[in-house]
Amino acid sequence: MTSRSLGMRTLISITGRLRSSIHRGTRLGCLKLAPFPPSSHSTESLFSEKYLQEAWPIVKRALKEHGIACELNLVEGSMTVSTTRKTRDPYIIVKARDLLKLLSRSVPAPQAIKILNDEMNCDIIKIGNLVRNKERFVRRRERLLGPNLSTLKAIEILTGCYVLVQGNTVAAMGSFKGLKQVRRIVEDCIQNAQHPVYHIKTLLMKRELAKNPALANENWDRFLPKFKKKNVKQRKVKSKEKKPYTPFPPPQQPSKIDLQLESGEYFLSDKKKSDKKWQEKLEKQAEKTAENRRKRAAAFVPPKEITSNYMKSDNETHDAASIAKSLKVCGAFLLFLLLKILKY
Repeated sequence: MTSRSLGMRTLISITGRLRSSIHRGTRLGCLKLAPFPPSSHSTESLFSEKYLQEAWPIVKRALKEHGIACELNLVEGSMTVSTTRKTRDPYIIVKARDLLKLLSRSVPAPQAIKILNDEMNCDIIKIGNLVRNKERFVRRRERLLGPNLSTLKAIEILTGCYVLVQGNTVAAMGSFKGLKQVRRIVEDCIQNAQHPVYHIKTLLMKRELAKNPALANENWDRFLPKFKKKNVKQRKVKSKEKKPYTPFPPPQQPSKIDLQLESGEYFLSDKKKSDKKWQEKLEKQAEKTAENRRKRAAAFVPPKEITSNYMKSDNETHDAASIAKSLKVCGAFLLFLLLKILKY
């Protein structure tokens, strides 16, 4: 590669709001953001611009070591990186582009600079379009963070990646294997497919299994837990049976006045109507009192007498005594006859 070809400047510009979503341009390696007027700066964008202005010397120094020139234009709201004659690594310009993407996602400059290392990679996960309901999206994003950021810290330790949840995106830095795990955890959490705690439990078991050299070449599916999604049973809507279609409308139901005309109540005076209502009320009360009396009297009804075994045993003993007495009489008579025979 000649110095002339190295001297060709490769330009990657990011123009517009630093906190907006990134769209790929027509050319390879070009990233553009929607432009904004200086008067429409929000508090968040002003804070990010102030931080970038303070941390820009650190970024410039880190890129200079790799032969990359950088420029920060706060008037236009753009960051630009380009190659120089001292650039030796052709892939470093892509790493510089990833550095600008991480800075625009509010990743701290000391952490974002690590992307220039060959072993470090980054992934920007867009989660804003996965859920339509805003409240549900915020609740699931908080589920990803956990109480006091405990869930996020556990994900970082187990995957070996740096994870930052900011707005509608999740920025992750680490190895390819770790980034793949982080993307799966984030998407499953936002889509409500699986809670991050279950992924953390699975990763913990995989870490313990990896320590055993005897299981290095075996399938771990039999050791890993299988979590099933439990949904609350919803009430089944009872389908109404369709009646056979008839072109004729149903017969008209009699009105209240029609029923009174049939019973003759319509022609009664107000006094007789009130007396009739009072009589019906007394009849209902009488039925109710009679029913209550029956319930109270049921407690005093004596139970049916059951013949005990004791009476049966007395009868049996009486029969046995009579049989023994008859046997004694018979024995005495036989003895008397025997004595008479011996005497003669």
